[in-house]
Amino acid sequence: MALAATTTTTTDSRIARRGALGRTAYGILALLLLIAIVLEVGTHGTGYWQLALLGFGPDLALFLGAGSNLEKGQLHPRAVRLYNLVHRYWLPLGLITLASFDLLPLGYFIGGLAWCFHASLDRALGYGLRTRDGFQRP
Repeated sequence: MALAATTTTTTDSRIARRGALGRTAYGILALLLLIAIVLEVGTHGTGYWQLALLGFGPDLALFLGAGSNLEKGQLHPRAVRLYNLVHRYWLPLGLITLASFDLLPLGYFIGGLAWCFHASLDRALGYGLRTRDGFQRP
């Protein structure tokens, strides 16, 4: 019985350490992205509406996930897929790539950086992706 408790405690402490390291890494990434955003906007003077829309836009999924009869911190299951989609890096990296090859205006490059910043900051603060029933993934 003591061995099982020790194993569980050791596993829990490893998970907690890994979570803290991950949040720190996301915090550093968010800081680097913020610096890049400030430099790009300062240098080019463009991308203001993309910066605002794509920097704050991913959290619009939270409004779709509001509802009654939900537990504290739970997002309505109807919004989970959208929330998880807009809090991943693939779409903003696609914008950054397209803008890097001049297939989109430079403002979308800045907007993509802002979107990545948003996802990184959320994860640094402990707000990760959601499970099917709308709770934070462990």
